[in-house]
Amino acid sequence: MEFLAEYGYEGMFACAFFAATMLPFGSEIVLTVLLASEYDPVLLIAVATLGNVLGSLVNYIVGIRGGHWIMTKLFRLSDPDIATAEIRFRRYGNWSLLFAWVPVVGDPLTVVAGILKSNIWLFIMFVTIGKFIRYVMVAATFMGVWS
Repeated sequence: MEFLAEYGYEGMFACAFFAATMLPFGSEIVLTVLLASEYDPVLLIAVATLGNVLGSLVNYIVGIRGGHWIMTKLFRLSDPDIATAEIRFRRYGNWSLLFAWVPVVGDPLTVVAGILKSNIWLFIMFVTIGKFIRYVMVAATFMGVWS
């Protein structure tokens, strides 16, 4: 994944996009490598957030189109992982999408939102807020804002 940093903003976008899908990617390393390379932090956060939200939209569409079958057969998620995501989504509704960035649970959560046909605009709003805050926190931590 670090090789994507060689492509600057485009690499950040691609890595963030794939990190939000069911593929095993992480975008935080690329973000920190690019921050160390003196790219514009505000633009990096915006690009990462956009890519990550669009990747989550792919999961949402997967949920609408094939849901459970795709999650278990194609992405090999276990029924307990899916059930956990569904329980959280049913309990907390769209608010749970603020945590779509959380490893293991976040991706299935966005698919479950599609399965349950969550309002697309609320989906986009909550996912964007959560992912934006996560990237701001990663960037701020790396840049020593908290010191």
